[in-house]
Amino acid sequence: MKSRTKLWLMMLFGAVGSIVLFFTISPLTGRIWNPGYDLQTFTSISQEALTAIERQQAYSWPEVQPILEDVLRPYPEIRLEWLDEDGSTLFDTSGETNTYDFRQLADRVVHMPDHLWSKNEPITLAYSVVHDNRPYYLLLSLSGEDMKSGQMYFFLRTNKALMAFILPLLLAMLFPYLLSLWFFSSTNRRIRKLNVAVNKIGIRSDLIVLKDESRDEVGQLTRHYNSMAKRIQSQAAEIEQFENRRKVLLSNLSHDLRTPLTMILGYAETIRTGAYKDENELQSGTKIILQRSRYMDKLLDQLLDIARYEQHVPQLERASHNLSELMRKVAADYLLFLDGKNVVVEADIPDADIEVMIDAPLIERALRNLMDNAVRYGEEGHYLGIGLAEEEGNVILSVINRGKGVATEYRERIFERFYRVDGGRKGEGLGIGLSIVKEIAESHGGSVRLLDNVGRTETVFQLRLPKGLSHKRYSEQLQTR
Repeated sequence: MKSRTKLWLMMLFGAVGSIVLFFTISPLTGRIWNPGYDLQTFTSISQEALTAIERQQAYSWPEVQPILEDVLRPYPEIRLEWLDEDGSTLFDTSGETNTYDFRQLADRVVHMPDHLWSKNEPITLAYSVVHDNRPYYLLLSLSGEDMKSGQMYFFLRTNKALMAFILPLLLAMLFPYLLSLWFFSSTNRRIRKLNVAVNKIGIRSDLIVLKDESRDEVGQLTRHYNSMAKRIQSQAAEIEQFENRRKVLLSNLSHDLRTPLTMILGYAETIRTGAYKDENELQSGTKIILQRSRYMDKLLDQLLDIARYEQHVPQLERASHNLSELMRKVAADYLLFLDGKNVVVEADIPDADIEVMIDAPLIERALRNLMDNAVRYGEEGHYLGIGLAEEEGNVILSVINRGKGVATEYRERIFERFYRVDGGRKGEGLGIGLSIVKEIAESHGGSVRLLDNVGRTETVFQLRLPKGLSHKRYSEQLQTR
């Protein structure tokens, strides 16, 4: 059942139920909190007495006495007097015999019915009946204290007067329901729009932005939906981009593995069959096999890195380490590696020891990734620089090359996983080295950045780490990505 139908049914049952409850509970509450006599009771008593008198044709004292006493038996507080046309009392339930003149009678009934609302004034109502052209009068008397404390009467003589009373009453009763209907319908339209928009949320669907400036719960929910939809679209775009890069990575990887594997198999077969010409050709073949094997080993190591980072989050194991000594060790390794390759290696590392609280294997790994990247893409510049400096409670590790540099349009994305500037298979690597550096730096509470290079003569990567103990846990950092 739709909400609109439910609302109409609720309004209908509410209106009917309110009327039923009013007429059911009002008599009960009246008897409890508003006891006493009212005008309707007086009319009922007098009509009962006069009807009995006319039916029995009992107008004299001996005949009327039992009738009036029987009528008043349930109402001991009321006094009934039966008068002749000359004002003499034929019967009085109080036992008195009086003869009234006009002034006395007028004084008793004057200011009626105003005295009905006062507790300090006695109540007297007069009724008459004619028998054989002779009038008789029935006086009904009661103390004001025995009257109800509240009474309400409507006297309607014509249908126009009835409409004048009912129309405002109906409007007054319907106004809250109509106001509630308008409010609910407005809220229902907003919820329906929100429901339609939520149903259309999808990775490939267009973003539906709803405008709702109200500050109620629906307005807040709408703003949350807009924010959520934008995040979903943004994340969907990132996932799609990530998947595209992953597909390119797998395609490139298959090619990058197949080519060296083909060379390895070819040279291995040549060595096995002894088809080489001389010792120099044999050494050349084994050298190529060794180079291609190392290249494949490096690719497989990078694949293992991807698997490790996706399966679990490494935990930091901080300890105090001599960062100067660590960098000297790494620089020495690269001096040996680059020996004979026409590459100038410069190391600007202070002689003084710099002690820092770090996870040494992770920092060494980040440093080697930066240096591998510098060697791979800065080969044309024939230069590799490595530096260490202290600055305001931080240490700064710098890696410099003089290759072609990184174009401005790529600088913001080079730290994304699987992103490669060339977009293809040029160069070695899978596009995860710099992303790992970034994750290691942030896990230590630091950062990595590519400095602006004037004239593109140098490409400078700076890894900034705090010297103190304050840091974000590596797991927390990766979980917020």
